Amino acid sequence: MVLHHSQIRVRVTVSAVLATLVLAAVACALLLVATRRNVVGDVQAELGREARRVVTVVRSGELRDRSRIFASDGDLLQVVDARGRVVGSSPAMDGRPAVAFPPPPRGDDRREGHSCDLDVPGGGCLLVVEYRVDMPSGPFYVFALAPEPALLPRPVAAVLAILGVPFLGALAGYGTWVAVGRTLRPVAAIRRELDEITMTDLERRVPVPGKRDEIALLAESVNATLDRLEKAVARQRAFVSDVSHELRSPLTGLRMELELAMSDPEATDLTETLRALLANTDRVAAVADDLLALARLEADGQFPREPVDLAELADQEVLRRPRRSRVTVFSEGPAAVHGGRSELARALTNLLDNADRHATGEVTVVVRTEAEAAVVEVIDDGPGIAPADRERVFERFTRLAQGRHRDAGGTGLGLAISRDIAEAHGGTLVLTDRTDGRPGARFVLRLPGPRPDERSPR
Repeated sequence: MVLHHSQIRVRVTVSAVLATLVLAAVACALLLVATRRNVVGDVQAELGREARRVVTVVRSGELRDRSRIFASDGDLLQVVDARGRVVGSSPAMDGRPAVAFPPPPRGDDRREGHSCDLDVPGGGCLLVVEYRVDMPSGPFYVFALAPEPALLPRPVAAVLAILGVPFLGALAGYGTWVAVGRTLRPVAAIRRELDEITMTDLERRVPVPGKRDEIALLAESVNATLDRLEKAVARQRAFVSDVSHELRSPLTGLRMELELAMSDPEATDLTETLRALLANTDRVAAVADDLLALARLEADGQFPREPVDLAELADQEVLRRPRRSRVTVFSEGPAAVHGGRSELARALTNLLDNADRHATGEVTVVVRTEAEAAVVEVIDDGPGIAPADRERVFERFTRLAQGRHRDAGGTGLGLAISRDIAEAHGGTLVLTDRTDGRPGARFVLRLPGPRPDERSPR
């Protein structure tokens, strides 16, 4: 197996090893302390039994002055009277001075402890268990002593415990390294797939692991992003193709008019030629203006905002230039919104121009307010649009097989721009049937009303 030393893998493994070493070291220290405490407890228990045996002898009166106490070889036992004289001892304590150790506290007949200043065979520090025996002649003190256990009383177990600390650290490190490697393996596959995806093969997707974990969710999010990117690139390519076509037609007209004028200058009607050139130039300028408006909306939806009365704005846009159809504006009164005046004017103009191109002879504009919103309806008496195509008309450069299409004089971008402007204001723009049942189209622009702090002071 090849180990890939990624930064995450190394950091996680090091963290796991350090945590394991700390915990194992603490556990080892607690184990060694508990082991020594148990050994000390066992020794003190054994000393207590030996001392109680001697206490029984003292109370029976069988102990004589300087008598020898029966005990196993090496047992350190001694009996001292109230005047500090040794009245009995085990063979190992023969000839030794009285044990200098504090008597048990008042109300108790036993004391335990340790001392390193006693004159005993072998010297060193000792564990001491002392009993006070109250007799008619005075108190006697029975001492049972044993060497204090070493710091590591069970060396083999201590060595195994200490060696277990690095072993557990190594085991945790290996396990973490393998586990993290398996966990990050799908991430490496995702990264490799992303590295190989280019603009020419956006249909590829990263592999999704079978387990429903965070990495699977990441892979799904990446694939969802690639879906959106693929659609955006497809729209961009279609947009560029449509723009090229839109610009090619008027530019071809310009070139053709110029070539005709140059081929036979005497037979060319200069006025008609210039009029044709102007018409084609206007079409190129209109496409360029609409493209610039779309680019601004997509790049940054932020623009200066101010209180705008849609009823007043609709009147201004209707009167700004003459149109082929008769346009009538109905208003219930002011319909205030907070937005960009020039942007809203462009949206209304696009709707009016679209309706004028396709109307039979009449366009109606209705401005009203409803439920904290301002509504503008632009209604024409043209052939209308089939329900299946009503969303498509808001796409850029959409070609419809009937009725409404770009060759009626528009650039094919006006409705798309109007919807983008509506959405930039937090509103909507939809296409529905006329409410009176007659043929035609009804565009409904709905924008939120101004908040209290956005209303103009009056």
